[in-house]
Amino acid sequence: MDNEKKSMIKDALILFVITLAAGLLLGFVYDVTKAPIAEQKAKAKAAACKEVFAEAEVFEALAAEDGPTAYFMSGSDLNMDINEVMQALDGSGQLLGYVITVTDHEGYGGDIQFSMGVTLDGTLNGISLLSISETAGLGMKAGDVLVSAVGAPYDTLLGVVGAVDKGHGSLKDYGVEYRQVDLADNVPDKEKLAQAVREPRVRAVLIQRSKGYATRASLSVDEIGELCAIVRENNPNAVILVDNCYGEFVEEWEPTHVGADLAVGSLIKNPGGGLAPTGAYIAGRRDLVEGAAMRLTCPGIGRECGSTLGNNRLLYQGLFLAPHTVAQAVKTAVFSARLMELLGYSTEPKSDAIRHDIIQMIHLGSPEAVKRFCKGIQSGAPVDSFVTPEPWDMPGYDSQVIMAAGAFIQGASIELSADAPMREPYTVYLQGGLTYESGKTGVMLAAEELLRN
Repeated sequence: MDNEKKSMIKDALILFVITLAAGLLLGFVYDVTKAPIAEQKAKAKAAACKEVFAEAEVFEALAAEDGPTAYFMSGSDLNMDINEVMQALDGSGQLLGYVITVTDHEGYGGDIQFSMGVTLDGTLNGISLLSISETAGLGMKAGDVLVSAVGAPYDTLLGVVGAVDKGHGSLKDYGVEYRQVDLADNVPDKEKLAQAVREPRVRAVLIQRSKGYATRASLSVDEIGELCAIVRENNPNAVILVDNCYGEFVEEWEPTHVGADLAVGSLIKNPGGGLAPTGAYIAGRRDLVEGAAMRLTCPGIGRECGSTLGNNRLLYQGLFLAPHTVAQAVKTAVFSARLMELLGYSTEPKSDAIRHDIIQMIHLGSPEAVKRFCKGIQSGAPVDSFVTPEPWDMPGYDSQVIMAAGAFIQGASIELSADAPMREPYTVYLQGGLTYESGKTGVMLAAEELLRN
């Protein structure tokens, strides 16, 4: 019994010594890390203030009894706490507004803490999330801004960015705000772009190389480089994304050579060479490509796995043939521009212009002329040449659209095709041609159809 008692005392002493040592070690670690942790918190707080009030130089905390603090804390029946109110001052000490730190207790996964900037007239100047328990990658994007540098994107993307309501799942639904810099005299407004991207909340800038259904000229790679330089100078942290559709292999360089972080496009257009049956590509900065892959599949899988549908050979063979196929499409576009000019129609680009993509605009001026032109293109197609295209309510567009495309690959616009929104100025958009000979035949049949009536 004495031995057992001595053993218990010994074990208790050992446990006490271990506990004491652990406590002393924890205390030491706390003392060592207390200052760096406080410093990091102060830096995060300062960064949040600067994010919501970029024009302010000084931020001063207000006491609870001060007028502005009492005002913001009063009259709210929401389930949230106002943790702090700070004055935002410019370099001369002039009051610009207030930065308010709030903890909202009604988050789905827990509390949400954020800072918001409020100007003197009550305008919300910005929001910065400090902590959140919601699904990673969604909630923390709230407050980010995407800027389109060259006006509105393709009609089908307007619902994606949330510019128009096309259903649930847009960037707007995830709290990402969309803005655009409208064109000035049908060219990019560089001064307005510089102003638009300066706000720290601007995390991404979209540059669309081709024109879509707009009437502006497509951008050259050099012009894209100039826009990239403006963004870099005014917001070095913004990601620059170029929608490169219809432009691949038309010029010697691609947008990632002149400052773009990412270039994206479709494999049933230029880079598929007419062989790729489906798919798209994203190229550029490794971390951003990997991030996109994680979003497309799931974290941990990324681009290591995915559905290829057994098409890898066609994808690579199409890419191998793509430069030659694109050259055929460019020759077809030049021929169509010259022929239509000789018939008295206005074109863009002109037949003698340097090309930056495979799109050829032809201003036909009336809905009937658009229908006849598309009928002629369809009659020269290798597939469904007997079909007569008719305008219809195509999903994603705000007007009826007519499309002529007798293609081997459904929707492949590297094959000869023509389409147009049925609205003024009744411009048809011609693209593609796997071979110059077949493209030339289709264009001549379209011209014949116009002359017949």
